Amino acid sequence: MENRYAENPNEVKQFTTEKLRERFLVENLFVKDELNMVYTHEDRIVIGGAVPVKNELVLEAKDMLKTDYFLERREIGIINVGGPGIVKVEGEIYTLYKRDCLYIGLGKREVSFKSEASSSPARFYLVSTLAHKEYETRKIAIEDAVPDHLGSIQQSNERTIYKYIHADGIQSCQLMLGITLLEPNNMWNTMPAHIHDRRSEIYFYFDMPEEGRVFHFMGEPKETRHLLVKNEQVAISPAWSIHSGVGTSNYTFIWAMAGENYTFADMDFIDMKDLK
Repeated sequence: MENRYAENPNEVKQFTTEKLRERFLVENLFVKDELNMVYTHEDRIVIGGAVPVKNELVLEAKDMLKTDYFLERREIGIINVGGPGIVKVEGEIYTLYKRDCLYIGLGKREVSFKSEASSSPARFYLVSTLAHKEYETRKIAIEDAVPDHLGSIQQSNERTIYKYIHADGIQSCQLMLGITLLEPNNMWNTMPAHIHDRRSEIYFYFDMPEEGRVFHFMGEPKETRHLLVKNEQVAISPAWSIHSGVGTSNYTFIWAMAGENYTFADMDFIDMKDLK
């Protein structure tokens, strides 16, 4: 489990491209037969990727958490972005197809991951946050999620948002998790931009072609920076940072939020004239 400390926006102004990527971009999350995790001190979110091919992978606390098991003080959201896969939670089986989501609450000791077929392995994307009480383990398939259609072709941002874990969906302590799909020939997300001064957000971009890229814009509204992101990479967005992007083609991303409140619409919008 890699450890990344929180960054001060005044210091980030001086970062080189290399240092910006080192602190805010997660590049190699998915490795065959490994469960890789990054602990960010931005609201103490843990990001992970599991690709079980030959072996079943077990969710463990590692030395970083200093707990007996991973979910002793945490909750977790899981979305499969690969072939059919199985998540076992204390002996109970949950089958996740592509873009299906599973929430596991506080207190579950035994969690493991495996693929239905090694020829088409599952690719489990994980986001975990601190929890103060137990909520029930629940699965939701993408076809059962309520779509929210936003944007327009005129603004190149026609997209559909599926909210999985939120106040009106799967209940959690603080984790909010969902998926956004851009329509063909649409490339922008979240512009004009906003910040969440009361919580952090994590962006995971996927379903992109090998040569595809997203320019993920971050930084304070008057001190914007960007990360050049390719398929299956993660951008960490602190509370003081905007989070918006434009791609070389349409793409899909998973967003996750955690922090002070539990209100999806709590956003501080930034006028275009105030962005620099």
